[in-house]
Amino acid sequence: MFCPRPVICPPRFLVRDCFIPRVVPYIHPVVHINRHNIVNVPRHIFTPITRNVVVDPGYPTHCC
Repeated sequence: MFCPRPVICPPRFLVRDCFIPRVVPYIHPVVHINRHNIVNVPRHIFTPITRNVVVDPGYPTHCC
């Protein structure tokens, strides 16, 4: 009796993935802007003016 020859199948690959963290720097520039906005604000200035006015009632026409 003879021994049958073994059948050899194609290999199966078992892959075990292992992840190792690696730091990759990402640079995000931030620009701070200080803005000085000029706003027109009215300032009311009142200058006093004094006038001397003479009121002449005229010459009396009758007695009091």
